[in-house]
Amino acid sequence: MTIVIDCNILVVCLTSRSPYHNIYQALIAGKFDLLVSTEIILEYEEIIQDKYGIRTADAFISLLGELSNVHFVTPFYKWLLIDVDRDDNKYCDCAIAGKAMYIVTGDKHFNVLKTLSFPKLETINIDEFMQLIQ
Repeated sequence: MTIVIDCNILVVCLTSRSPYHNIYQALIAGKFDLLVSTEIILEYEEIIQDKYGIRTADAFISLLGELSNVHFVTPFYKWLLIDVDRDDNKYCDCAIAGKAMYIVTGDKHFNVLKTLSFPKLETINIDEFMQLIQ
């Protein structure tokens, strides 16, 4: 299963005290393939640094570079599918370029994707994803 994870979901999974830490553990165990782009990595780094500090951010970004189930994608086309928060388009572009099955997100801005017939992108929330990886 190949996915893109929105930053708000990823940040919740990092701490071992989170009920969603299984997502982080499943990533480490190679239970799914994660697609990332340079833009996504930069956002992950910025938000993790703000929340957990620079050392945690650096360690996590380094880890992503070492995992064989993390795939770096270079989207060559900007689809501009989300108007409300254009910054979220990087996740759509990465998902399309990498042929992701799902974008895992809790962000309502992605609901517009359900109305599109093309390109077809499917979103799931964190609880649905937890069920898939168990």
